[in-house]
Amino acid sequence: MEQTYQTVLVGVDGSSQAQEAFEKAIEVARRNNGRVIVAKVIEQQVPSTMGFAPLGETVLAQEETDANELIQECKDYAESVSFEDIEGVVVYGSTKMVLTRELPEKYGVDLIMVGQSGLNAVERFITGSVASYVIREAPCDVLVITPSDDSET
Repeated sequence: MEQTYQTVLVGVDGSSQAQEAFEKAIEVARRNNGRVIVAKVIEQQVPSTMGFAPLGETVLAQEETDANELIQECKDYAESVSFEDIEGVVVYGSTKMVLTRELPEKYGVDLIMVGQSGLNAVERFITGSVASYVIREAPCDVLVITPSDDSET
């Protein structure tokens, strides 16, 4: 049975693991004549020692600026490898929920690609692994990209 993926969703966070997942998503979509939805999720709360603290408006504005720059970098990369069917989205919310519920439903996603880990050990302990959650809860196939030997850790 041959599986084709028409709509590939990939979340980016600026980490080398997410970038590697994004680059591979483009190649999967290219082979399947599909499209890539590249998403940057802005968490409106950040982990703190007392639970989660809301972000201030100034911080959120900077996060949005940074997110839009990251999405533009992804689009620039896609253009540099002659891939045109890409849409970038910046979404506020829980990364886990956005990648497993909101965007797959909105875009008819049939493959989600995630980097193995874009967080350091402390962040993973506090928030849990996004990749682990996506694997368990996604409504479609999930491909977890293991960092290559030459990517930064």
